[in-house]
Amino acid sequence: MTGRDLDALPKAHLHLHFTGSMSIPTLVQLAEHEGVELPERLTDDIAGEVPMDLRGWFRFQRSYDRARSVVRGEWGLRTIIRQAAREDAAEGSRRLEIQVDPSSYGENVGGPAGALEIICDEARLASAEEGTQVAVVVAASRTHHPLDARGLARLAAKHAGEGPGDVVAFGLSNDETRGSTPDWEPAFRIAAKAGLASVPHGGELRGADHLREVVDFLHPTRIGHGVRAVEDEALLAELAERSIALEVNPASNLKLGVYEHPDLVPLRRLVDSGVLVALGADDPLIFLSRLTDQYRFAREVHGFSDAELAGLARSSIWASLASPSDKERWVAEVDDWLAAPVAD
Repeated sequence: MTGRDLDALPKAHLHLHFTGSMSIPTLVQLAEHEGVELPERLTDDIAGEVPMDLRGWFRFQRSYDRARSVVRGEWGLRTIIRQAAREDAAEGSRRLEIQVDPSSYGENVGGPAGALEIICDEARLASAEEGTQVAVVVAASRTHHPLDARGLARLAAKHAGEGPGDVVAFGLSNDETRGSTPDWEPAFRIAAKAGLASVPHGGELRGADHLREVVDFLHPTRIGHGVRAVEDEALLAELAERSIALEVNPASNLKLGVYEHPDLVPLRRLVDSGVLVALGADDPLIFLSRLTDQYRFAREVHGFSDAELAGLARSSIWASLASPSDKERWVAEVDDWLAAPVAD
């Protein structure tokens, strides 16, 4: 199916993890800088292409941890942010809200506070120079103690804002099967008091019952993934009514084995239900699929027209945490994209 240039479609990118944002060349560059030898599975062009019965979180996490091991100082932190901004700009992204757990990168830069200071500073610089507005989401990990999350929430609060280089939200990521969701509610209360939006993961590895806990206890503005909401019609309707956006990442749903075939990803059903859907790439380094590829998936697999793709782009912009004036400007640019004739 052909149509307008999807790289030229203005959009926002709301689900991109810090280490996972790297391209293979960037990963290799950092590894060479640090003298780290990488396994072939991280540098070939078939990452994640394994049989259905071998897909899953453990395989993914092992690769992610190995990639993260090359990020050992300020230069690496700045390189990742800069490249993420540059690559997003090439794909028409007007706003990138990149997610990071700074406690994973603080060893050589003064701890989590030093890591976050560097990341926010480079996000501010890259926003001015690369053409994409970069904000930061600080995310706690389900594999760590909930008390650690409270410390991260307090750290995130010190950088709270809505502009380039600011921390705009607080999240909860990693293996959804770990921990008890209510235990993280105090951390999200701390973040909320600082004006940070709640953007936890949920509803990918676990089903609608777990997603209901995320909604009830963490009071999300957006939910990372959330595709399993289709298993509960009442929950799906509630997400639509309350305008809780879902950051849907088709490539990761497939590569993690959540769905076996591309046509099973419930993108069309989510959109038709009235839920606000923002497509994201999640971890391009592991899944080898970037932001525009998710729009291409919607077009080629689920038959989305250019008007429907423009609708997805508008949804991503409205679901972002950018200023109202920025959102209005970018939505007008989406309208201009749709009004332009299709190139021969």
